[in-house]
Amino acid sequence: MSTSPPGPSLVPSAVHTEVLEQVKDIKSDESSDHDANQIAISSISKNEPLVTRRELWSYYLYYNGDNGVGPLGYTQTLFQGLATAAGYDPVAGPGSSCLATTASGQCVVPWGSGRKSVSSVVLIANGISFAIMTAIFTTIGSAADYGTFGRWLLLAVTVVCWAAQYACMALTTPNRWVLAMVLYIIGFVSYGATLVFYAAVFPRLARNTPHARQLREKYESGEIPPEVYEQEESLEKNRISNISTVHSNIGYIITLLLNLALLLPMTNNPKCHHVLGGTWYLVVMLPAENPRVVLQEPRPGPNLPEGEHYTTIGWKQIWAALKTYKHLPYTFVYLFSFFLLADGLNTTGTLVAICQNNKFSFSFLQNTYLGLSQAITSTTSTLAFWYIQRYWKISTKKMFVVTNVVTILIPLWGMIGIWTEKLGFHNVWEFWAYNIVFGLFQAPYYAFSQTMMAELSPPGFDNMFFGLFGLSNRASSMVGPNVIQVIINKTGNNWQGFPFLFALCTTASVVIWFGVDVTKGRRDAVRWAAEQRRHMH
Repeated sequence: MSTSPPGPSLVPSAVHTEVLEQVKDIKSDESSDHDANQIAISSISKNEPLVTRRELWSYYLYYNGDNGVGPLGYTQTLFQGLATAAGYDPVAGPGSSCLATTASGQCVVPWGSGRKSVSSVVLIANGISFAIMTAIFTTIGSAADYGTFGRWLLLAVTVVCWAAQYACMALTTPNRWVLAMVLYIIGFVSYGATLVFYAAVFPRLARNTPHARQLREKYESGEIPPEVYEQEESLEKNRISNISTVHSNIGYIITLLLNLALLLPMTNNPKCHHVLGGTWYLVVMLPAENPRVVLQEPRPGPNLPEGEHYTTIGWKQIWAALKTYKHLPYTFVYLFSFFLLADGLNTTGTLVAICQNNKFSFSFLQNTYLGLSQAITSTTSTLAFWYIQRYWKISTKKMFVVTNVVTILIPLWGMIGIWTEKLGFHNVWEFWAYNIVFGLFQAPYYAFSQTMMAELSPPGFDNMFFGLFGLSNRASSMVGPNVIQVIINKTGNNWQGFPFLFALCTTASVVIWFGVDVTKGRRDAVRWAAEQRRHMH
């Protein structure tokens, strides 16, 4: 089956103009079984700079700062806490307090012409955030493949994230809960954007490390067989992905320890929470992220095609990419199933955080301790998973499957809380266990999911497909939060949302386990990228 290119003006060529000849010319789907089993090796530009140690460390250091303590932790706690303080108990009626000892456990705030539970409002904020992320990734995500736009786009969204966190210092009274919601959305959106545009740099670095170049040279000279090249190249991608994830967790630990230095002597000072929500990035995020911009080697993409614009080419490229689903079946099966999986996991995390905040009365100190338990186990488990994979040469997909099992078990455990208060995120020890288990398995989940996307993405089209991956990962959760908030608003029970999330995670995981062949998907991706380049020249 021949590939119909989506029009040469919309397809970014390989970086600069000199592209190495294909090592293996993979034929169309009608080719013989012998041809179909050949290994496809992607083209690498002769002009693409070799990754230096300094550049690689700048990549790692960015993740030290971009660790999510503020946008994913403190800001949500601050927002939910202020909304709860401003709300009232629907059983006792307007004027009552949700924090009173006689409160029913339910809490609502005015919403439009009616009212909504605080949990529903937090989930609505998440849904709005993911909708905005969808608009960003579809409009300008693919444009980052052209020129140096991607580099400056990452800097811009990073600055916005800084500003949103710093503005949280103004959240000093309960009547500012709406402002807290706005700042939470801005911070959450900009943080999600930094993750996506940061991740899009990963494939370019991985294929240009000295080790990756040596592997390619050995393959071209016949020193190693194709199968060994594929395996070793995949391990090199996993090495960078896992080390960057470790650095994110190291930054997480440092930030939380610094926060403890402020929290412990100021536990009874309510303004301490606003300072933490607003200034955490000044100590870790700002100095850690600047080197990425300064020390990054120039890796510009092709010039923007004549007559195109950065704000419109993204939609055209996404449409062009979607039309390739017949030629990249495993890539799109993974994207779709990961859309569901990320939706389930992200919304599960938000729902557990809501339960956790209620249990610990929005205590920044307790959340810091819990965050430390998660960060320390995340760092340890990422290194352990990487050692196990490297030692036994285990494929990325098999490692990812192991993490998926725990992804399913978390909402399953939450379901138990519907029928009993003895288990199912009702007890202090369960939140400690959740954070430890989440750290042990979900940090590797993020590393391996990123590597799988890198392996299934056509080389040279990194931002186009990582933009779609961003939709699947960060922007997927337009569905989950909106469904869950309706359930919670009608039932008044947070735990009623877990069955839907369990079904979502289970369905997605089964599709990934049995419906995605990474080896065939990688070869399809390289073949498709090569055909696009042939049409360009």
